[in-house]
Amino acid sequence: MIRTTGPSCTRRQLLTGAGALLLLTGCTGVPSTGTPARPVAFDAPLAIPPLAPSHVGPDGTRVFELTAQKGSTAFRPGVQSATWGFNGAFLGPTLRAERGEQVAVAVSNALDEPTTLHWHGMRLPAAMDGGPHQEVAPGRTWRPTWRIDQPAATLWYHPHPHGRTEEHVYRGLAGLFLVDDPADAHGLPSAYGVDDIPVIVQDKQFDDDGQLTLDSNRAEPGLLGSTVMANGTVGAYLDVTTERVRLRLLNASTARTYDVGFDDDRPFHLVATDGGLLAEPYGTTRVRLSPAERAEVVVALVPGEHLMLRSFPPNLGDVASSTAFGGTDTFDVLQLRAAPALRSSPPVPAALADIDRLREADATVVREFALASRLINGARMDMDRIDEVVTAGATEIWQVHSIDRLPHNFHIHDVQFQVLSIDGAPPSPELGGRKDTVYLEPGRTYRLIMRFSDHTDPKNPYMYHCHLLRHEDEGLMGQFVVVDRDSPRPTASDVATHRH
Repeated sequence: MIRTTGPSCTRRQLLTGAGALLLLTGCTGVPSTGTPARPVAFDAPLAIPPLAPSHVGPDGTRVFELTAQKGSTAFRPGVQSATWGFNGAFLGPTLRAERGEQVAVAVSNALDEPTTLHWHGMRLPAAMDGGPHQEVAPGRTWRPTWRIDQPAATLWYHPHPHGRTEEHVYRGLAGLFLVDDPADAHGLPSAYGVDDIPVIVQDKQFDDDGQLTLDSNRAEPGLLGSTVMANGTVGAYLDVTTERVRLRLLNASTARTYDVGFDDDRPFHLVATDGGLLAEPYGTTRVRLSPAERAEVVVALVPGEHLMLRSFPPNLGDVASSTAFGGTDTFDVLQLRAAPALRSSPPVPAALADIDRLREADATVVREFALASRLINGARMDMDRIDEVVTAGATEIWQVHSIDRLPHNFHIHDVQFQVLSIDGAPPSPELGGRKDTVYLEPGRTYRLIMRFSDHTDPKNPYMYHCHLLRHEDEGLMGQFVVVDRDSPRPTASDVATHRH
């Protein structure tokens, strides 16, 4: 087994970026806000993102069209806020396709600056991934195409321009991509917008004129807004007509971590995470979601009741200041209003999916990743540097740990990994499925096992990075390529940067 450790560096060298030493000695900086919102009336119907139209071409490819554009949105009555969206003023439609389908997306850029569009959680060739190397210039269109080859899952799409991801996502460029599997007969609620509900959770900050603000100082961990919205709706309610409802939760915030449950602490079933269904439902009262993580939950209601989806103070681990980083905040997100009479729903199945468990004994490489402030293994992101070279088809273990006391998480493009252990102990059940993003409690080692696909490309890299987007923009990101076994190691001159 090969073990890689990245560049040789000392702990002090790892902690010299962007004020990390000051943070570790207790100077946490002024948080962006960290102040929970004042109570609001939950009197606005939850907006349900429409399913994106598509057509099937002569070659059998399902084609979608998305345009990144500017607009305005009334988050509050009578106040128009400048926003960005896909095919509309804010957020984007839900793309939906089946496993085995060839899909293509015509991505047009109607903004006045370059952007990209990354398919978060999707297994696909690097040239179609939509990372910072696949930049779409203003007025241009990019048309990635790939075959969907992964289990049913709640994925999402968002921009990934180098150094500008935080602002593009914050302004509203994001949407869901649902993968269906015809062989998946799980018996869960599945009527989109009826008992199968997308819930995109974001926090925002508004100025006195009702405009979105994004502070430009280096406060940690990024902007923590005092207003939380679901699908772009502030004070949202959902009329529930069935005994059970499935909520597909996405944390699309740029920095805030949520701990999601219900106001009466009732138990619910966690049935899926980032990469799809769990092997069996997990009964719980809380699910922690750091930026970019997803969770599908099924909750039962009784006729006539009102139930609040709430974010409780999340356990951020041994961070420098839980209060400054949002660890003491409570937010109400969405009110569920059960009808006086509810249609019956089948019980949640005892078994959900067969998960191919990767074996530690099959891993041929162990890689080490130490995160500190804006550095990984002592290095800041460089678009012209390949940090890791992976062999197609290999099973690898990545040992990831945060050695400073800032909130971080870790996202890997191209793969869904499994959490082997945390500090040597088995992961809790909510981490037992397929994941592409995991929260890193400071000082703890997360061992992640993954198998890389056959999408080889020595010129187009995938990314791994912290998904707290200010951290990503300021350098907490690296690049890897997947190559054939006999391919030479790529050099900086091999890296492709495309403008469309």
